[in-house]
Amino acid sequence: MDVFLAILNFIGQQILNVPAYLIGIITAIGLAALKRKGGQIVGGGLKAAMGYLILGAGAGVVTNALTPLGNMILKVTGADGVVPTNEVITAQASQQYGAQAAYILILGFLVMLVLARFTPLRYIFLTGHHMVFMSIMLTVVLSWGLPHASWLVVILGALLLGVIMVVMPAFAHPFMKKITGDDSVAIGHFGTLGYIAAGATGAAVGRKSRSTEQINFPQGLKFLRDSMIATALSMVLIYMVFAIWGLIKLPLNDALLMFGANADGSPVQADQGAYIMAAFAQALQFGVGVAIILYGVRTILGEIVPAFEGIAAKVVPGAKPALDIPIVFPYASNGVLIGFLSSFVGGLVMLVILAIWLGPAFGLALILPGMVPHFFTGGGAGVFGNATGGRLGAALGGFVNGLLITILPATLFVVFGQMGFKNATFGDADFGWFGSILGLGFSGGQVVGVIVALVVGAALVVSASVYQRRVVDKGWLPGLKRDAYIEAHAEMES
Repeated sequence: MDVFLAILNFIGQQILNVPAYLIGIITAIGLAALKRKGGQIVGGGLKAAMGYLILGAGAGVVTNALTPLGNMILKVTGADGVVPTNEVITAQASQQYGAQAAYILILGFLVMLVLARFTPLRYIFLTGHHMVFMSIMLTVVLSWGLPHASWLVVILGALLLGVIMVVMPAFAHPFMKKITGDDSVAIGHFGTLGYIAAGATGAAVGRKSRSTEQINFPQGLKFLRDSMIATALSMVLIYMVFAIWGLIKLPLNDALLMFGANADGSPVQADQGAYIMAAFAQALQFGVGVAIILYGVRTILGEIVPAFEGIAAKVVPGAKPALDIPIVFPYASNGVLIGFLSSFVGGLVMLVILAIWLGPAFGLALILPGMVPHFFTGGGAGVFGNATGGRLGAALGGFVNGLLITILPATLFVVFGQMGFKNATFGDADFGWFGSILGLGFSGGQVVGVIVALVVGAALVVSASVYQRRVVDKGWLPGLKRDAYIEAHAEMES
């Protein structure tokens, strides 16, 4: 039994836990199904895996560039609370629940394949790290609700994981088709509620708003049409504002320590000038990270989309790969930046609401805006909002996402606090609503909790299947009124 558990843990943690390996394996399987030559199979799998590693490298550069900015904002504003971080809560929980989570991860992947094969929900979720995050969250909630039934925890967790991985791509797919212009890829990221809300917001408010990618810059600012330059310059302005604010408000050594310290704890930067230039360099690094992400996305798409034709034909006919959120970034680079900034503002607004009203009234924790979740989910929300509502949709869609990824982690924090986890919670929208519903169900007892879990799982599959048949398969696309208006307006101008 120990050997079997070790093998499952190895597969779950060392293979399925690494998105690049999973992407490469799936690509190789698809190419094999297409009866490609051995060299093409190996080469395609490796290239897809390396594309994902390139994407991850870009994400790492972005994260490293945002971390000092986030710390600086917290210092100069004096905010105090919890910054939701998926990696932190996962690391804490995996020490106690790692074995059960490995079972849930592997069995949940199989449940997903079965659902994709025998229901209308033909999506294959390939964002490996989010699979791990969700398996950990489900393990924690179910283990708390069923402390003496580990076998039931694994079975129920696998079912719920498989369900959430096929239903969320289905609900978001009309918006994805609107973004990409075809039916080749789906979104596989557990911030999907925020993306759907952003797309719906764009459709509601942006009927007359032009695309973020059609911003008419003055002749002297034509260079801002280059998304990499526009992104880097925007981050330079943001960094400079808070860097100067830090010098004004904080003691000099505290400000200088924002960019690291020597072994003896002294600031790396020797003076204010070096500090300002370090902030400038971090802002440029952010732009570099975004450029790396976009290249990685193009590399992945070039390999995995053709390979999925083989999987669709042989294993799950008609299946679509559900990929990580940066997959949409190339479709609206300006929308990513607008969505990120708007999401951050939304997070600040909801933080004030929590501090003034919801916290005192309902005991909700203060959720501080983390720069990384707001960039990735807010940027994605900006792309979704732009697709249906142009610039206004990108701005308000990102703002709505910011509200969601602040209030939902606050409700989940209450549930996790009952389980003994302090100062940590999951950050993205789907963890918040899914975990909160399950946790509240088990607060009514084991029987009630199991019934709630099964009912929620069944309701999601049924509703998503009906939605797939009656909405997605019928070809409905959001924002059609805006398309008609923009087309008519373009004809009048011509």
